[in-house]
Amino acid sequence: MLIELDEDTAIRHVTDHLTVSHGASHTPDAIEAAVAAARATLETVPVRSYVPVLVERRALRILSDHAPSA
Repeated sequence: MLIELDEDTAIRHVTDHLTVSHGASHTPDAIEAAVAAARATLETVPVRSYVPVLVERRALRILSDHAPSA
């Protein structure tokens, strides 16, 4: 059975996943900001199917660029 998620739900899943996997090194606010910034760069993309995975990749890049120094 195939379940299709709407884009907003998929983005919430991305945010939740990043919060769990990167919560030790980034605040939830920083993760949400990275996801929002990544999503904003894809606002005009006409084909929306891959937006959630692209948002996750871009958000990870943003987070790694702003990783706290050890």
